[in-house]
Amino acid sequence: MQFRGMIGRTRGAGRALLGISLLLGASAAVAQSASAPENILPAPAPVPAQPVSPATQAPVAVPTDPAAIALPPAPAIDPVMTWSLANAEALAGVIEQIGKHGLVPADYQLADLRAAILAGPGGALDAQASRSFTWLVEDMRDGRTRMDARHQWFVVDPDVEASPTETVMAQALASGDIAGAIEALAPTHPDYAVLKATLAATPAANKTTRNLLRVNLDRWRWMPRDLGKAYLLTNVPEFQLRLTVDNEIIRSYRTIVGKPGRTATPQLAEVVEGVIFNPTWTVPQSIVKGEGLGAQLLANPARATRENYKVTKAKDGTIYVVQQPGPKNALGMMKLDMPNEHAIFLHDTPGRHLFNQAARALSHGCIRTERALELAITMGILGGGLSKEEAVEIVKSGEYTRVPMTRTFPVYLTYFTMASDISGKLGQFNDLYGRDAPVLAALNAPRQPWDGKRKSTEAIIQLDNPL
Repeated sequence: MQFRGMIGRTRGAGRALLGISLLLGASAAVAQSASAPENILPAPAPVPAQPVSPATQAPVAVPTDPAAIALPPAPAIDPVMTWSLANAEALAGVIEQIGKHGLVPADYQLADLRAAILAGPGGALDAQASRSFTWLVEDMRDGRTRMDARHQWFVVDPDVEASPTETVMAQALASGDIAGAIEALAPTHPDYAVLKATLAATPAANKTTRNLLRVNLDRWRWMPRDLGKAYLLTNVPEFQLRLTVDNEIIRSYRTIVGKPGRTATPQLAEVVEGVIFNPTWTVPQSIVKGEGLGAQLLANPARATRENYKVTKAKDGTIYVVQQPGPKNALGMMKLDMPNEHAIFLHDTPGRHLFNQAARALSHGCIRTERALELAITMGILGGGLSKEEAVEIVKSGEYTRVPMTRTFPVYLTYFTMASDISGKLGQFNDLYGRDAPVLAALNAPRQPWDGKRKSTEAIIQLDNPL
């Protein structure tokens, strides 16, 4: 089957050439010069990169109490509006066909709606049609699976603010286009259409495949409907990262993701705020104190020098260990600064041989990226306004340098077990963390009312160990 890639296969030679021109062979860019790629985003005033002294860099405090993280209000529950028989009949027709999205007509009280239509216009029809429409909007816009079954899902979907239920209903009733109002809530990402088409072509007897399709269709509804013009997306079970423009893959990179269990990579939607070249690594206290590294290095200065650590002891006795920039740094030659409460980020690694393994769930949660220096330079150019020559000079300096993003660059850490791979072919990926079963169970159980939860309420685990 010929399907578009998860971010969309490159459709034209011009875009393909752009992708190649971004940094063809950028891992060798430090030693070579080439023309800078076409600027694909609006050009704001450049912000110069500033070297920062990393020697005594202290850990950054992040909030760990979910209650301290402000979330937008939950959607309004069951607005009631006046429904004509024609609009109610149109709604019933939409519900009858909702299986094409992997949803179940009975969830939206189709029989009760039909009975209310037969009884004629009035308060009973208004209440039932409004209820059925509201539930359908919620599931198409926000996902049918409630948050308790979305393990480690910390993506807050903004679509409820963009398309409030009451607004959607009012516009649908005014236009009479009930079907169009519901379809307009579906994800715009090309993979959603691919999964939908595959579901339509899969025989009812093939329940295993159909269930997998339903699970992953719903996962797309948990995401923002529109991911943006330019973004990074990694599908954790596929071990791949994509740099994307207009839903087309510009570059792809193999990744190493979190081991199953406590160090599994959570699902996030963050924003890259800067690219850090020649990063330092502030060793977490779980290693400095918990594993005794601080005391060992203080007792063995030669080892500290050999392993490029700077060790300081505060007046209160706390030992701080910061690994200085260099090719053996645990973060490699770069990291993407994307502040979040989990301390998860994308970074390089000195253990690049591990990218040759087929199964790469090996990290403590962060995403290690192959050809990371190429990615960093590309991000510095496209998102930070650097010229290629400036980026190369920063790398060659060997100094800790943070290049702030002057353009918004979202990054999505997703989890799809059926999706288009980077070649554009639909495939199945190993359910690394066992997250399909609770989603399928939720989809097969009676629909639960919207509970107002916008992200997982599981405990935040700071996964800040790149080793």
